Amino acid sequence: MTTAAPQTRPTSPLRSWPGSWPAAATAGLALVAFAAYLTLSLARWYRWANPSWDLAIFEQAVRGYAHLGAPIVTIKGADFNQLGDHFSPLLVLLAPFYRLFPTPVTLLVAQCVLVAVSVVPVTAVARRILGTWRGLALGTAYAFSWGIQAAVDVQFHEYALAVPLLAFGLAAFLDGRWRASAVWIVLLLGVKEDLGLTVAAFGLVLWLRGQRRLGAVVAGTGVLGMALVVGVLVPALNPDGRYDYWGRLDEDGSAGSTGLVASAVRLVGDLLVPAVKIETLALLLVVTAFVALRSPLVLLAVPTILWRFAGSVEFYWGTTWHYSLILVPILFAAAIDGLRTLEGSRFTVLRRYARAAPALMLLVAAVLLPRFPLADLWEPGTYARSDRVEVGQRAVASIPEGASVASDLGLILQLTTHHEVYWLGGVPEVAPDYVALDLTGWGGNPPDDVEAYTENVYRGASYEVVFDEWGYVVAKRLP
Repeated sequence: MTTAAPQTRPTSPLRSWPGSWPAAATAGLALVAFAAYLTLSLARWYRWANPSWDLAIFEQAVRGYAHLGAPIVTIKGADFNQLGDHFSPLLVLLAPFYRLFPTPVTLLVAQCVLVAVSVVPVTAVARRILGTWRGLALGTAYAFSWGIQAAVDVQFHEYALAVPLLAFGLAAFLDGRWRASAVWIVLLLGVKEDLGLTVAAFGLVLWLRGQRRLGAVVAGTGVLGMALVVGVLVPALNPDGRYDYWGRLDEDGSAGSTGLVASAVRLVGDLLVPAVKIETLALLLVVTAFVALRSPLVLLAVPTILWRFAGSVEFYWGTTWHYSLILVPILFAAAIDGLRTLEGSRFTVLRRYARAAPALMLLVAAVLLPRFPLADLWEPGTYARSDRVEVGQRAVASIPEGASVASDLGLILQLTTHHEVYWLGGVPEVAPDYVALDLTGWGGNPPDDVEAYTENVYRGASYEVVFDEWGYVVAKRLP
């Protein structure tokens, strides 16, 4: 007698290949995040909404590398080497792409790619440690956290280079690959000089995890590397032979390196004054449902928070701009580590909280979304240009390619690619071929006579207005 073969339920291909669909979901999350970042960034560019001169500065620096030269930034001064301002040699990695696509948009796309790539290691390590669904929830909260949104909204900054380094380095740390993690994190020294303290803090965390020798090496590398950069390399390349940012740690911004000591003392009393600092700290901690505090990795965030709150620049204190960008991978890696610790707690309430925390992080991200820039993606005005953009385009077209131009913020980003651009408010070292102004950005005190104004700034040179529409004024230097 023959027995019928037992009936079996068809197996889903996703079930038959363990790990395939979570990996695909992780990649999909990164792609969705990239699309959101890029849409937001390009929409600002399309509207000519110039938040600062940073994009123009970085374009000039990368263009220098792309043409196998020094990163000269004429916006900061004639023959000014960007490495004498901030030490960011890893910008050279963007040079090949800029050589192929010489436009500021290349840097905007690069920033979105760099940040979106970081979603993959953060989400992947979260999945491995916490399980698929909780890992994906945490990764989604990371991808759409307010610190990332704020940075993408204000165009390119060198901190974007730090985000994947931190993400891959901290993922390696969480996996116990100590040497790999150290290599990734030490590379931060090539992103910006202040990150030497972050490298040193990571060395301390390695030491606390029992990697004493490696931790000491990394910590020493961070401290000595920063000292070398700030004390020797940057002053050697700076036209004034100094590091220009010591003064920003003093009340009036005028002190030298002693301002750092004075600010450290003052910081004890002013840590939470004004109240905007409390808000920033709260929002940094709430995005991980406060779980990041359970891991020593949170120590990596301390140097950045301290110099920001010690600084006299109000922009450092709040939730706008790019200053919180590098804190996001640190805090979420600390949260993953903290959740792993809490799951082994002998207290039932902590174990239960650890199970629920990733969902809470996702909920926090959703609740905060309407307050931060990605919410603008649903606003029609985000994609609408004002009528002045067309006028601005004609103003730019009135200046021949290759000409030297001094500009204010109004047109500087649109001029940088095809012109030698100087900052109108800088030291008048060179009398440019043209001066381009956006008088609407001068508040209530624009110059009445642009020709007289420019001739007063650039003594010995004469200028004639050749374009004047809707507040955009272009003056040409006479022979």
